[in-house]
Amino acid sequence: MADKKIALFPGSFDPFTRGHEDIIRRAMGLFDEVIVAIGHNSKKQRYFEIDFMIERIESVFADTDKVKVITYNELTASLAKKHGARYLLRGLRNTTDFEYENSISQVNRYLNASLETVFLITSPEYAHISSTIIREVHKYEGDISPFVPYDL
Repeated sequence: MADKKIALFPGSFDPFTRGHEDIIRRAMGLFDEVIVAIGHNSKKQRYFEIDFMIERIESVFADTDKVKVITYNELTASLAKKHGARYLLRGLRNTTDFEYENSISQVNRYLNASLETVFLITSPEYAHISSTIIREVHKYEGDISPFVPYDL
Protein backbone atom coordinates (compact mmCIF):
# COMPACT_ATOMS: atom_id res chain seq x y z
CA MET A 1 0.00 0.00 0.00
CA ALA A 2 1.20 3.53 -0.73
CA ASP A 3 1.88 5.96 2.08
CA LYS A 4 -0.90 6.00 4.61
CA LYS A 5 -3.06 9.12 4.26
CA ILE A 6 -3.29 10.53 7.78
CA ALA A 7 -5.32 13.64 8.59
CA LEU A 8 -4.98 15.59 11.81
CA PHE A 9 -8.20 17.24 13.05
CA PRO A 10 -7.11 19.68 15.77
CA GLY A 11 -9.37 21.66 18.05
CA SER A 12 -10.45 22.27 21.62
CA PHE A 13 -13.62 20.18 21.13
CA ASP A 14 -15.16 21.81 24.20
CA PRO A 15 -17.56 20.17 23.60
CA PHE A 16 -17.30 17.80 20.62
CA THR A 17 -20.43 18.36 18.53
CA ARG A 18 -22.48 16.66 15.83
CA GLY A 19 -20.82 19.08 13.40
CA HIS A 20 -17.39 17.73 14.38
CA GLU A 21 -18.68 14.18 14.01
CA ASP A 22 -20.03 15.03 10.54
CA ILE A 23 -16.63 16.31 9.39
CA ILE A 24 -14.82 13.22 10.71
CA ARG A 25 -17.30 10.69 9.27
CA ARG A 26 -16.99 12.30 5.84
CA ALA A 27 -13.19 12.51 6.15
CA MET A 28 -13.04 8.77 6.86
CA GLY A 29 -13.86 8.25 3.18
CA LEU A 30 -10.91 10.42 2.15
CA PHE A 31 -8.21 9.36 4.61
CA ASP A 32 -6.85 6.10 6.01
CA GLU A 33 -6.71 7.56 9.51
CA VAL A 34 -8.10 10.65 11.22
CA ILE A 35 -6.38 11.79 14.40
CA VAL A 36 -8.63 13.95 16.56
CA ALA A 37 -6.17 16.15 18.45
CA ILE A 38 -7.53 17.96 21.49
CA GLY A 39 -5.30 20.96 22.05
CA HIS A 40 -4.58 22.99 25.11
CA ASN A 41 -5.46 26.56 24.19
CA SER A 42 -3.62 28.95 26.50
CA LYS A 43 -6.29 31.61 25.84
CA LYS A 44 -9.23 29.42 26.90
CA GLN A 45 -10.37 27.87 30.16
CA ARG A 46 -11.97 24.47 29.41
CA TYR A 47 -15.62 23.92 30.26
CA PHE A 48 -15.63 20.12 29.83
CA GLU A 49 -12.65 18.13 31.16
CA ILE A 50 -10.33 16.76 28.49
CA ASP A 51 -10.54 13.17 29.78
CA PHE A 52 -14.34 13.37 29.64
CA MET A 53 -14.18 14.54 26.00
CA ILE A 54 -11.66 11.84 25.04
CA GLU A 55 -13.99 9.15 26.41
CA ARG A 56 -17.01 10.63 24.62
CA ILE A 57 -15.25 11.02 21.26
CA GLU A 58 -13.83 7.48 21.46
CA SER A 59 -17.33 6.16 22.20
CA VAL A 60 -18.73 7.93 19.12
CA PHE A 61 -16.14 6.22 16.90
CA ALA A 62 -16.06 2.83 18.65
CA ASP A 63 -17.32 1.32 15.38
CA THR A 64 -14.07 2.09 13.49
CA ASP A 65 -10.33 1.81 13.90
CA LYS A 66 -9.75 4.76 11.52
CA VAL A 67 -10.17 7.39 14.25
CA LYS A 68 -7.68 7.99 17.05
CA VAL A 69 -8.02 10.60 19.82
CA ILE A 70 -4.99 12.31 21.37
CA THR A 71 -4.19 15.46 23.33
CA TYR A 72 -1.40 17.89 22.64
CA ASN A 73 0.31 21.02 23.85
CA GLU A 74 2.58 22.12 21.00
CA LEU A 75 2.39 23.67 17.55
CA THR A 76 -0.14 21.86 15.38
CA ALA A 77 2.33 21.79 12.46
CA SER A 78 4.91 20.02 14.66
CA LEU A 79 2.33 17.55 15.95
CA ALA A 80 1.32 16.67 12.38
CA LYS A 81 4.95 15.96 11.47
CA LYS A 82 5.40 13.82 14.59
CA HIS A 83 2.40 11.64 13.65
CA GLY A 84 3.14 11.45 9.93
CA ALA A 85 0.01 13.46 9.08
CA ARG A 86 0.33 15.26 5.75
CA TYR A 87 -3.19 16.67 5.96
CA LEU A 88 -4.76 19.09 8.39
CA LEU A 89 -8.54 18.66 8.46
CA ARG A 90 -10.73 21.67 9.18
CA GLY A 91 -14.48 22.16 9.07
CA LEU A 92 -16.02 25.37 7.79
CA ARG A 93 -19.49 26.55 8.78
CA ASN A 94 -19.38 29.97 7.12
CA THR A 95 -17.18 32.64 5.54
CA THR A 96 -16.03 33.88 8.95
CA ASP A 97 -14.62 30.42 9.65
CA PHE A 98 -12.89 30.49 6.27
CA GLU A 99 -11.14 33.81 6.92
CA TYR A 100 -9.85 32.60 10.29
CA GLU A 101 -8.85 29.12 9.08
CA ASN A 102 -7.19 30.43 5.92
CA SER A 103 -4.78 32.57 7.98
CA ILE A 104 -3.93 29.64 10.23
CA SER A 105 -3.40 27.32 7.26
CA GLN A 106 -0.87 29.73 5.75
CA VAL A 107 1.19 29.74 8.94
CA ASN A 108 0.95 25.95 9.30
CA ARG A 109 2.17 25.56 5.72
CA TYR A 110 5.12 27.86 6.49
CA LEU A 111 5.98 25.82 9.60
CA ASN A 112 5.53 22.45 7.86
CA ALA A 113 5.85 22.65 4.06
CA SER A 114 4.49 19.12 3.56
CA LEU A 115 1.24 19.87 5.42
CA GLU A 116 -1.86 20.48 3.28
CA THR A 117 -4.96 21.92 4.91
CA VAL A 118 -8.18 20.30 3.70
CA PHE A 119 -11.40 22.21 4.31
CA LEU A 120 -14.72 20.38 4.45
CA ILE A 121 -17.90 22.42 4.45
CA THR A 122 -20.12 21.45 7.37
CA SER A 123 -23.37 19.80 6.31
CA PRO A 124 -26.23 22.37 6.39
CA GLU A 125 -28.08 20.64 9.23
CA TYR A 126 -25.05 21.17 11.52
CA ALA A 127 -23.80 24.57 10.33
CA HIS A 128 -25.58 26.44 13.13
CA ILE A 129 -23.91 24.39 15.89
CA SER A 130 -21.21 26.20 17.83
CA SER A 131 -19.33 24.83 20.85
CA THR A 132 -19.52 28.29 22.42
CA ILE A 133 -23.31 28.36 22.19
CA ILE A 134 -23.61 24.76 23.41
CA ARG A 135 -21.49 25.57 26.49
CA GLU A 136 -23.79 28.50 27.28
CA VAL A 137 -26.95 26.40 26.91
CA HIS A 138 -25.43 23.67 29.12
CA LYS A 139 -24.27 26.18 31.74
CA TYR A 140 -27.88 27.32 32.20
CA GLU A 141 -29.18 23.73 32.24
CA GLY A 142 -30.65 23.70 28.74
CA ASP A 143 -30.92 20.47 26.77
CA ILE A 144 -27.87 20.08 24.50
CA SER A 145 -28.58 16.46 23.49
CA PRO A 146 -29.64 17.42 19.93
CA PHE A 147 -26.21 19.01 19.37
CA VAL A 148 -23.83 16.36 20.74
CA PRO A 149 -23.51 12.72 19.58
CA TYR A 150 -23.16 11.18 23.06
CA ASP A 151 -24.81 11.14 26.46
CA LEU A 152 -23.65 13.52 29.14
